Amino acid sequence: MNIMSNWTELQKRLLSSVVLIPIALFCLWYGRWAYDLLILGVMVGLVWEGENLLNQSMKGVRGFALLLWPLCAGLIAIKGAWLMVFYLGMSGFFFGLRAWIPLFVSIVGGSSLLYLRGRPDGLYETLFVMAVVVASDSTAYAVGRLVGGPKLAPAISPGKTVSGSIGGLLGAALMGGLVAFYAQAYWSLSAFIWGGVIGVAAQAGDLGESAVKRRVGVKDSGTLIPGHGGLLDRFDGLLFAAPLAALLAYRAGHMAFWALGL
Repeated sequence: MNIMSNWTELQKRLLSSVVLIPIALFCLWYGRWAYDLLILGVMVGLVWEGENLLNQSMKGVRGFALLLWPLCAGLIAIKGAWLMVFYLGMSGFFFGLRAWIPLFVSIVGGSSLLYLRGRPDGLYETLFVMAVVVASDSTAYAVGRLVGGPKLAPAISPGKTVSGSIGGLLGAALMGGLVAFYAQAYWSLSAFIWGGVIGVAAQAGDLGESAVKRRVGVKDSGTLIPGHGGLLDRFDGLLFAAPLAALLAYRAGHMAFWALGL
């Protein structure tokens, strides 16, 4: 029965991936309105899911305003008015600390992804971040299952191992180097290093969301994506990695952020 249940779950994951990955890649490649709409939808969805996860009421005017907040922030970010985005994100504290957390996380993460894609090398920089996060998550899972060993943070996420974390770090570094090579046709040591650093941020985001779910006593943040759980389950690492990459990109100016010296 357990084998059949695992197989059914795996089928759901694969089918969801077959549908979602091409859509995400098309939006990333095409950019413009397709990418903007994708990120805006994710921002609103993250707030809806986060507020429900924290048992915040989404009824009436308050619920409508909570969903309107990230949408407005995203639209302002598309226009490049970053100071206004910051003010809007901070003003969400008006709803109370518990309700503000999902708002702030959604606005910071979503705005960072919009900023990255809007840069001169935005396609490759955004692809770099997304690919590194996926590689970190996938290799951490695979190595953890194959090697096992001591738990990384048993009080937060009993399934994560030290070996998996190291594997995820190496996978993230390798993917960073590969994406940078694809973008510029030569190998870059700094790309491997920044890939690893962003991989650490992705793992921190994963652990952070696991801690919240453990605190509220749920397995998944939602049920929107069959076999994968909710948006927060899929975007937790990216919500930490994207702001870091955006800060690096801002510092890098017109060159790709992975070319920054250490």
